[in-house]
Formats: sequence, structure tokens, C-alpha cells
Amino acid sequence: MEIFHNFGQIPNTMGKAIIHFDLDAFFVSCERRIDSSLNNRPVIIGGTGNRGVVTAASYEARKFGVHSAMNMKMARQLCPQAIYIRGNGHLYGKMSQEVTEILTQNLPIVEKASVDEFYADLSGMDKFFGCYKFAKELRSKIIRETGLPISFGLSINKTVSKVATGEAKPNNQINVADGCEKTFLAPLSIKKIPMVGNQTYKTFSLLGIREVGLVQKMPLERMISVFGKNGKIIWERCNGIDDSPIKPFHERKSISSERTYGKDTFDQEMINTTILAMVENLAFQLRRGNKLTSTVMVKVRYSDFQTYSKQIKIMHTSADHILIPTVKELFQKLYDRRVLVRLVGVKFGGLADGHYQIDMFEDTNKTVNLYKAMDKIRDKYGDHYVRRAATLGRGSKTIGNQGNPFDGRPPILLAHRHR
Repeated sequence: MEIFHNFGQIPNTMGKAIIHFDLDAFFVSCERRIDSSLNNRPVIIGGTGNRGVVTAASYEARKFGVHSAMNMKMARQLCPQAIYIRGNGHLYGKMSQEVTEILTQNLPIVEKASVDEFYADLSGMDKFFGCYKFAKELRSKIIRETGLPISFGLSINKTVSKVATGEAKPNNQINVADGCEKTFLAPLSIKKIPMVGNQTYKTFSLLGIREVGLVQKMPLERMISVFGKNGKIIWERCNGIDDSPIKPFHERKSISSERTYGKDTFDQEMINTTILAMVENLAFQLRRGNKLTSTVMVKVRYSDFQTYSKQIKIMHTSADHILIPTVKELFQKLYDRRVLVRLVGVKFGGLADGHYQIDMFEDTNKTVNLYKAMDKIRDKYGDHYVRRAATLGRGSKTIGNQGNPFDGRPPILLAHRHR
């Protein structure tokens, strides 16, 4: 089934044509692609402990009130019959890349807004194909080649297209013809407009405003007096005005990993294992993305929710044997042994393109070849297939690839000594 909005008007073929693609319940769809028994059943992905949060929920689970960022304990109360899955970051990244490659091969400019969201500029294609017809064929190609459901919205700008995609879901499409933006948006809840979060919505509710159409009738000056400079942006978006450009290159500035323990702990061995597993996984992610880090940060949150962090600048690297001692040293300077630990985290910033270079005074070809061999196996079988023995303690669970990438095969263990 398709939904086509043109409100009786013919689209202006000379205007802008911006499309927004969104993979439906993406993490759930990835899990269903490898396990069809999950189809049509409530599925919830996220931390499996009571302190965990919901990362994604299937549409079947959402009917019970479950949504992303919800406390997992609450989700279990709302939908106890759901299938709970910890998640598999490696799998989701791989399937996202499949969609990215199809889009970049078929479109001149693509912006990857997130792992499951994409924008593209189709302006001018009406002269040759017809933007809507081309978009439908491209959506069909993605579904056919990846097996993943995907929706899109097509309009003259990013805001209207994103809202249209939300209205098209699940697994459908909407075209909002040029000149029909205000008519399309008017009956929708103000919460559908990007930038309108819970607090902003509460303010609108106090003003008796819940639909976009009422904002369209408000004077711009009134919006600015209530919401400040954001009031102008919200008013423009409600009126279908958005000049945001497509940004084809999103340079990632940092990568990080955090672990919240199911129970606050003093266990030094478990904490060390957690940190080591984080560094090993993040270093692998750097090398896989041909990135080097120059800033290392460690974070600790205690049982009283006080959070502290330390960071240090280093020479650009992606080598475990350099990053692990650095992170350990930072943690020891930060850690207060008198207070229970609730969360630990590691972050690598200052990312730059590049491959790990041999240190002519310390490294040997054996070191570099070891990393290449390890990473080649991880790329083929999953993040956890090659691991240091020191990362197999209780503190390493939930770090990196959460699934079972080696299908029951035991991981290769390394007793590699760090300088």
C-alpha cells in the first residue's frame, strides 16, 4: 500500500526535492532477519538487567506502552510476554552499511543522520525519472536486497520529509507536494515537529496548543517571546520552512563505551576487566574505521550518582598496548576506593584518519601483524571471537558485540603482555 499526498496540486518539478529514509524498528528488524521466529512477536532490545534501558522495541511491544529509553524493569511489567534480546552492535552496523551502500550507489548526495536514518537530495530528477517514482523504486530495491523494512517521506525540505516519514510508518511512503507543506502539517500533534521535546510540549500545552495548525496561526513575535530564539525555528518548521542543507560528510569526533553494573560494586577485579574489555573493543573499532585517537578519557559514577572524569592527550594511535596502560593509569588516579562504583566508561576523542604506525623504537612487525590477524578474524566472525584472556571475567559482559558472533565456537584467547 502506498500513501500519496498532493492535495490536488501538481508538484513543482523545478523546486527542491529532499527525501528522508528511516529503517523501521531497525534493531528489531536486524534480529528478525537472522531469526524469523521473532516475526510478529513483541521484541525488546536493550540491557537485560533491571537497571538497563530499552534500546529498541518492535511495533508489537509498543502497543503495550514500551518505548526506547524506558527503564527495562518497567518494560517487563508492561510487556512480560516479550522476547528480550541484549543486542548485537556488530550486526546492526553491518546491516546499516548494506543500506548505506545501496543509497550511495544510486544517489548523488546522501547524509547519514544516524545508523538507521538517511537524507538525500533528489532535486532535478523530475526532469528524467520523477522523484516520487524514483524514490519508490529505490525503497523497493532496499527491501528486496536487504530484507529490511524501510519508510520514506519526500518533500521540499528535511523537516517536512522527516515528519512525513513518521506518518508513513511502518514500511510505507508519503510524498508531500510542493506548496502543500502547511496543509500536511496542520492537523498533526506539535510533538511531531523536530525540536519539540517534552518540556517544550508542556509549555505549548499550558498555552492550550497541541496541534501544529495553531502554531501556524500564532504571530512569530509571540513564539519568540515564549521560547526565545528557538521559537523562530519551531515556528518556521511548523510552517514547513527549513533551509537546512544535506550534509554528506559526518565526521565522527569520538567513540565511547559505558557499563552500568547491575549492583554497585567495590570489586576491583571486575572493574578492571570491564575497562580492559572496553578499551580492547574500542581500539578494534578505531582500526576497523581507519581512525586514530589523540584524547583518552575515563569516567566513573559512584553509588551516590556523583560522576567524575579525567582525560589526557596522547600521540595519535589505535594500538591496544598503548591505550590499555593509559586508561588504567587514568582510572587509578580517578578511582575512590571508599565509594561503591555504579558505572565506568571509556572515551576516545580527537579522532583522525589514519592507520596504526609502527614505533621504530618499541614495536616490531610482529605487533602490527598480530593486530591485523586479530582484526581480520573479528571482521569475519564478530568482535568477541578473539579476546585477551583478561577480558573474560564477569566485568566484560555487555561490552562490544552483545550477540553470539561465533555460533557456539569458543573464542581464541590471547595472553598478550602489555608494556
